[in-house]
Amino acid sequence: MAHIKRIDLTRDVKAHEDAYREAIEKVCRETAFSGGKYADAFDKEFAAYVGSKYASGVNNGTSALHLAMLALGVGPGDEVIVPANTYIATAWGVSYTGATPVFADCTPDTWEIDPSVLETKITERTKGIIGVHLYGQPFDYAGVREIADRHGLFVVEDCAQAHGAQFEGKNVGTLGDLACFSFYPGKNLYAFGEGGSVTCEKEEYYKHIDRLKNQGCDVRYYHDEIGYNYRLEGLQGAVLSVSLKYLPEWTKRRQEIGHRYIREITNPLITMQHHPENTTPVFHLFVITVPDHDDFVKYMADNDVECNMHYPVPCHLQKAYANLGYKPGDCPNAEYLAAHCVTLPLFPEMREDEIRRVIELCNAYRQ
Repeated sequence: MAHIKRIDLTRDVKAHEDAYREAIEKVCRETAFSGGKYADAFDKEFAAYVGSKYASGVNNGTSALHLAMLALGVGPGDEVIVPANTYIATAWGVSYTGATPVFADCTPDTWEIDPSVLETKITERTKGIIGVHLYGQPFDYAGVREIADRHGLFVVEDCAQAHGAQFEGKNVGTLGDLACFSFYPGKNLYAFGEGGSVTCEKEEYYKHIDRLKNQGCDVRYYHDEIGYNYRLEGLQGAVLSVSLKYLPEWTKRRQEIGHRYIREITNPLITMQHHPENTTPVFHLFVITVPDHDDFVKYMADNDVECNMHYPVPCHLQKAYANLGYKPGDCPNAEYLAAHCVTLPLFPEMREDEIRRVIELCNAYRQ
């Protein structure tokens, strides 16, 4: 019985090897390695795909979050509310500016940031809210925005896992004041290394982010502010332009597999993420909860199926943020998710027999 990986990038690379190779060779022939025409071309293509006016490519998704905070004027003494259940990079973007992340719980069903707890987190130091479209499922943007507008706060979308997802018919990446994407390998749209992007509608934000990522320069060697070396590499821009052509096809396949899991996995021990009708998820990760995640992961591994855990420790309980004084019980839904989550295999190149096997094993677990 063949081993099923949680994700297998080799299948895509092999399927589109010639197109990737040609794109890389073009960059090499022109030595357009650092920023340059291929990175710029991808920016335009990605903005068009998202439906945003601007997209500024950067070296990774963590840098995208950092620059978004700087463009919005976040700095020492400020606070920004972020979900407790997200990859730690969401909080890093706040911390890198000298500001403090304030962790908020998720809902018990969508596992997205819970608008009902936000007002208890707002102080006179609060500048904004970062919502994460976790696992490719859009958060309740309308609920978050209503609270943010009432208190004069910005909303930033962390779209690292949600390329192509929609909230009320609108693409993620076009909703908030700024939106941040990651192209880390394994993402729905991925680079051959690292990459990220910030999308927005305001030219002032776009120009500021472009300056910050380029050593604080509008004109070379003239540094208007302290900047960073956060440019998107030309090789990654060229690779991403190839991948972007296939993204709609990959998204459709992810949705087919995700919805099939939802329909056909019926084991009462398995709980799945809720997907509200006003959203269109893209199933970056298919996360479930089970009573004993270690036992379930071992059971699947014993049957040659790899599963992971995203993420076993919520942000507010990470050692890096121990100084903030959070304790177990502060974000109970996020803590429950962390203690019980398992990520099933799901990627566009999965074969029908592999999908069937995952479903059958899930339904047979402890039954």
